[in-house]
Amino acid sequence: MSSPTHSGAPSASVVSESGKALAGFLLSGFQLALLGAILPAWGYHRDPPHFIAVGNYFLSLAVGIVAAAIFARAFLKRWGLGALLVFSCGLSCVALAYLSAVTPPAAAWLRALGMLALGISAGLLNMALFYAMSHCYQSDAASMVIRGGIWYGLGCVTATLLVAGTFYAYTVPSILIYMAVVPAIFAVLYFKSSFTAPVEGEHPSMRQALADFRSPGAVLFALLLFVQFGNEWSIAGWLPLFLIRRIGLSPEGALRTLALYWLALMAGRLGAVAILPRVRHGRLLTTSALAALFGCLILFSTNNGFGAATGALFIGAGYASIYPLVAEAIGRRFPYYHPGFFNGIFSVALLGGLLAPATLGYAASEWGVGVVIGIPLLGTCMVVALLSLIWLESKVTGR
Repeated sequence: MSSPTHSGAPSASVVSESGKALAGFLLSGFQLALLGAILPAWGYHRDPPHFIAVGNYFLSLAVGIVAAAIFARAFLKRWGLGALLVFSCGLSCVALAYLSAVTPPAAAWLRALGMLALGISAGLLNMALFYAMSHCYQSDAASMVIRGGIWYGLGCVTATLLVAGTFYAYTVPSILIYMAVVPAIFAVLYFKSSFTAPVEGEHPSMRQALADFRSPGAVLFALLLFVQFGNEWSIAGWLPLFLIRRIGLSPEGALRTLALYWLALMAGRLGAVAILPRVRHGRLLTTSALAALFGCLILFSTNNGFGAATGALFIGAGYASIYPLVAEAIGRRFPYYHPGFFNGIFSVALLGGLLAPATLGYAASEWGVGVVIGIPLLGTCMVVALLSLIWLESKVTGR
């Protein structure tokens, strides 16, 4: 997206629209955290492990998100931003109601179809939300992404605690029906709101995308996004199953630990908002990556609930500021980049991150559940190495 045509700070109405869009990231987090939280309720922590089916669920979710990116812009041009928001929320409500009807022992492919629909709704919602906040994003990219991340984390916490708190009290279909109420509420909210059509900006051409592959800086940033997306999605999707099968936590305890991870992620982003003006961004990035690495090491080696909680805290706090700061740095170097859209070489990074949890399912079926933390551990090491290479490249090129 290009910058708005007007100059100066965004108007009050634009700020209000951006505020409603930011609140919508609560629903986005709610949708995307659901699969990691609901897997124990579906019984995938029991023997025999069906990790390939879990991988297929994550693959269906990723395919849905990518498919949404293909036709979201055409929907937006024809029906408008408000209609896109309402439709995405309504589709999410329908998808959750459908999933409530195909819980085990129904065939796994039926749930995969439900995850595909949920992925489409999440992808449409994210695109619409980023369009709605695009003007404010141009004026303060890091702050907007971090605030959106806070709302997103709150949605993830809500979904996880809802499943944890009702694990033994209600049936899985009942839990999913209750969850379907959340997107229904947002559909009503957005139906009663109005949104200004965003300014259609420039998008990278095929020539620009190919040119990015010849830029060492673009390749390094894309690799960093690829690895970081994979790390965050892998931990969020697989942590409960790992803790139940590897450490022996109860399903409720594992879900509470996942909620702790989301809380640490959210608290870390709140802290980042406060300290961003006072610290060098490069130093904050490096510290965050090292904290996440330490958390992965704890989680990989622990055999008790305290160690699991400590590792989750360090990983969440460490991951909190990495993506927002990297997105801001990419935006300075590559003006066409916008975190809500598929942009040139960075599309490859986003797609790779979406596929990481699915790949873990297939790897875990072959080598065991320990790979669920082993791969993010290696990925966090790669983040540290890539940050060093990006710093070196910026010194050499003077950018």
